Amino acid sequence: MPRGRPRKDPEAANAAKPAAKGKAATANLGFEAQMFLAADKLRKNLEPSDYKHVALGLIFLRYISTAFEAHHAALLADDPQAAEDADEYLAKNIFWVPPEARWSHLQANARSAEIGKLIDAAMLEIEKANPEQLKGVLPKEYGRPSLDSVMLGELIDLISDIGMGGSEDQARDVLGRVYEYFLGGFAGSEGKRGGEFYTPFSVVRTLVAMLEPYKGRVYDPCCGSGGMFVQSERFVEEHGGKLGDIAIYGQESNHTTWRLAKMNLAVRGIGADIRWNNEGSFLRDELRDFRFDHILANPPFNISDWWNASLEDDPRWQYGKPPAGNANYAWLQHILWHLAPSGTAGVVLANGSMSSNQNSEGDIRRRMVEADVVDCMVALPGQLFYSTQIPACLWFLSRTKHPKGWRDRRGEMLFIDARKLGTMVDRTRRELTDADVAKIADTYHAWRGEKGAEAYEDVAGFCRSATLEEVESHGFVLTPGRYVGAEDLEEDEVPFEQRFSALKCQILDQMLRQEALSREIAQQLIAVDV
Repeated sequence: MPRGRPRKDPEAANAAKPAAKGKAATANLGFEAQMFLAADKLRKNLEPSDYKHVALGLIFLRYISTAFEAHHAALLADDPQAAEDADEYLAKNIFWVPPEARWSHLQANARSAEIGKLIDAAMLEIEKANPEQLKGVLPKEYGRPSLDSVMLGELIDLISDIGMGGSEDQARDVLGRVYEYFLGGFAGSEGKRGGEFYTPFSVVRTLVAMLEPYKGRVYDPCCGSGGMFVQSERFVEEHGGKLGDIAIYGQESNHTTWRLAKMNLAVRGIGADIRWNNEGSFLRDELRDFRFDHILANPPFNISDWWNASLEDDPRWQYGKPPAGNANYAWLQHILWHLAPSGTAGVVLANGSMSSNQNSEGDIRRRMVEADVVDCMVALPGQLFYSTQIPACLWFLSRTKHPKGWRDRRGEMLFIDARKLGTMVDRTRRELTDADVAKIADTYHAWRGEKGAEAYEDVAGFCRSATLEEVESHGFVLTPGRYVGAEDLEEDEVPFEQRFSALKCQILDQMLRQEALSREIAQQLIAVDV
């Protein structure tokens, strides 16, 4: 199965940086945004949820063709007979692309009225040639009458420009980032429905930066389009680790979203075991006997239609049976069930999970705290998500708070209030900056006493290490604001008497102006002749 790409050379890394302001956009983040806007204009009357598969399927096809055609050219120059041997490509972890499915063939026929049928045939042929990885994954509805063949041709031309002018490795990397950018763009366009398959980039980066999945098994029980996995592998690569040191597992109940995940990971060259069934992780846990070193998850918030009588005595409910009307504590216990003895997990949930006492939730939370499996709680700023305005938080769970060589944190919890962090990127959505992510992650690593981390200190208004006894005194409510206290304010150099005198003068002046304005209004009313 295709895996990671070669390490990026310095030139490729520089090319991936945003263009300087005022310079022409090339293959960088600015280029990705322009590409999405251009593609979005082509969709005309198509809904984003429909057009998403049209655009992403073509980007995927362009990606695997780029990898294939580069190796094909090299083999032609050395051994023309080997150039048509599928095994030569599989040996290099490259998808085999039949002649009629290659991008060059589609690009040559982009203006044909039959281009939709040609794309469908290409998708079918690629699936047949790579059944283990791609069977049932690729979209094959390009030939339907509702899709304008002119639009498809223009979209092929647009996507053909991605990565042009660089090396093949650089072009594939840019294609992968374009695919990821398009996922986020479509999530924004679809609103609530978009959140079903996409977790905001900065939230994923925060989870990954805190858990640091260098080695072992990584799992997501509701993996969406696979963003957690992409960021995990990127983290390993950026920090000099070996991509082969982590193994990726996931499960998704939405078949369309599962297909997006399979394509997203294939575009990134990431090998993974992603399972699908329409019953979901609760009713049909595909990886029930597996235990994982790192679990990252963004379950759907507060779902109420998850319960089934067959779950009544499920062994996963170690801390109490979750209420049938809300799955939040079912997700937490499912994740703890799958956590290895030294494993850690990061879970995105609605803020209500930190304090709710409805049904059995308060009791389950109390038992989890008493069992010392809750490591850290992070309150996130609002407006981070495409799909909901419900405030969210991060739960960090751990089977051990005393790893070898780290500080003994048994009987303690870390609370981080990050609600004031983040920057508005448009009128409705906020993102955590690189500095914000580093601040949160560095605080967590310092608290855990990880090697190389700075010494931990409580910061009023931002973070505090609390004992389980303190948590008990707060009724096992885990809202960080209850523990971190008020932010320390800098001492004002102006004496209080001087500040009060200035304020008094300002208030008196405003009162006199109000009185004068009231008299003027009264005089005007008296003068009115009705």
